[in-house]
Amino acid sequence: MSADTLYALWFQVSLFDMIRRASPVSLVVLAILVIFSLFSWAIIFAKWNVFRQARSANAGFLRAFRKANGLEVVAVAAEQFPQAPMVTVFDFGYEEVQRQVKSRGTLQNKFALERTLQLGISEEIAKLERHMNWLATTASVSPFIGLFGTVLGIIDAFEGIRMAGSASLRAVAPGLAEALVATAMGLAAAIPAAIFYNHYSHVIREMGARMEDFALEFMNAAERSFEG
Repeated sequence: MSADTLYALWFQVSLFDMIRRASPVSLVVLAILVIFSLFSWAIIFAKWNVFRQARSANAGFLRAFRKANGLEVVAVAAEQFPQAPMVTVFDFGYEEVQRQVKSRGTLQNKFALERTLQLGISEEIAKLERHMNWLATTASVSPFIGLFGTVLGIIDAFEGIRMAGSASLRAVAPGLAEALVATAMGLAAAIPAAIFYNHYSHVIREMGARMEDFALEFMNAAERSFEG
């Protein structure tokens, strides 16, 4: 048996023993960190898929919008891109244009149209930001939860010293090891959450800027088509 295999077996047994000997409060701390980490990774993968599909759908819809001759044609083409955030912005604007044209025969209230487009943008940004608060919470809270577990481990280490009557490594090692496990778990949960929160926040800002640009394109198209 190789040295690497022996080390791996020793690590697994040691880690199992540390968890088995851990106090109930320490086990609760570790369980909370595991739950935070699992939920965070589930959100990370889900958001990755959502953003990938949204970018692809936005690109396809924008090409269709720029090639179409009239908003009516775009409204039909938009049904092919249900996952595009720009489609929601278009739907908000198109409904407002239809209301104005139906009641007045022309597009007269540009400010109402602009506000309606902004409502569509806000709604889509809110959808994109859904569950992002969990990543932010995990990134900010997990290290402190791990620190709490570390403090408990240090307390156990001092208790080991008291029971053994000496400050030998055998007496303090279990509590210190437990403390290090809690610290590592806290960091393991917090670091990915912080990285992807920052990355996804940048993606959302970028998509928001693209929707703002699209709103301007929509207003130009509506003015060309319906302004009296």
